[in-house]
Amino acid sequence: MFQVRIHGRGGQGAVTAAELLSVAAFMEDRHAQAFPSFGSERTGAPVVAFCRIDDRPIRVREPVTRPDALVVQDATLLHQVNVFEGLRPGGWVLINSPRNAGELGLDDLTGPALTVPATALAVRHFGRPVPNAVLLGGLAALTGCVTIDSLTAAVRERFPGELGTANAAAAQEAYDHVQKAQREEQAHAQAD
Repeated sequence: MFQVRIHGRGGQGAVTAAELLSVAAFMEDRHAQAFPSFGSERTGAPVVAFCRIDDRPIRVREPVTRPDALVVQDATLLHQVNVFEGLRPGGWVLINSPRNAGELGLDDLTGPALTVPATALAVRHFGRPVPNAVLLGGLAALTGCVTIDSLTAAVRERFPGELGTANAAAAQEAYDHVQKAQREEQAHAQAD
């Protein structure tokens, strides 16, 4: 079972991101579940959403406490919430930031940690600072948990018309951004 925990702030679409990821998995004939956990429902408040994906029916219903991957939609949460709590050793981390993981002080993570300037991509593609679908494109590239084709189809289904097309394009650009970053990291590692 592949488990994802998404940390964001109210209004950034963390709950929708978990739902989109689960729909993409359904489109691949897999089992999935998505659900949120939040306190006060106000814009800007910390929000956590969860998604599980498996090839078999999923029976567990509690929050994801041992995620295989983390998505952090707002880098300011790195200093306000223990977003890394329970992350499996070697787990993937994807953060919305124009800065790289080293600049964010995340060199001590045991697994791959990459960043995507998701808010900037969202604003450029559809004029709103909502990084959720954008980051899912990056997550698909980083982990392979779903294909980019399934993800963009789920995005277009959820947001018909121009908004869906623009979100799908932003997700594709994030996917390409992460793939390029991974190739650069591999080349750098081989050069050492």
